[in-house]
Amino acid sequence: MDDTKTTAPAGSAAPAAKAAPETRAKNTTNNKRPTPVRFQAQRPPRLCPFCEQKVKTIDYKNVDLLRQYLTDHGKIKPRRKVGTCAKHQRMLANAIKRARHVALLPFVTQSLRGE
Repeated sequence: MDDTKTTAPAGSAAPAAKAAPETRAKNTTNNKRPTPVRFQAQRPPRLCPFCEQKVKTIDYKNVDLLRQYLTDHGKIKPRRKVGTCAKHQRMLANAIKRARHVALLPFVTQSLRGE
């Protein structure tokens, strides 16, 4: 036979053969960057400091402990920065809010007040 393609007649129900998709030339350069060293080692899981000490409640009168969990501006530090579990983060937030109400902790720092 010849190398010519045969097409189905106009009235036939058979679909025409599709041409094979073109293949692209593969990129010979390696686009992957080497992974940084900081991501290669497995980190040990971060444990909640309150769970390690088996703390049942967080006392709002313990101002020195609560100040560790406040930023320079007086905001409560987030869980991902401090490493507390969700349960103790809620207890910590409530204790900080109580200490603020009783005036043991400031709502904002002096630098933000404009003094």
